[in-house]
Amino acid sequence: MRAWQVERRKRTRHLIELGGLVVKAGIVDLTGNDRAMIYGALLWMADKLQSDHGEQARMLWGEKGKEAFAPQRKEETPTVAQGHHGPA
Repeated sequence: MRAWQVERRKRTRHLIELGGLVVKAGIVDLTGNDRAMIYGALLWMADKLQSDHGEQARMLWGEKGKEAFAPQRKEETPTVAQGHHGPA
């Protein structure tokens, strides 16, 4: 596979994952799938991040995201009961 194809697939996967976050957060349903509203909210976020309160927003939003991801990570972490018993 050519290098540009690999990069294109990486970019496509990245964009799909970002779209998945929009769906997972409930934004699509809450906005009635209004793309202009979603884009406006994203622009508002970008403005906030570029403002004097950007660092505070990064910290608050980052912590909220980590808390939301935490239950999912626990489900994905293999445990001894799931068949990983270490060396024999």
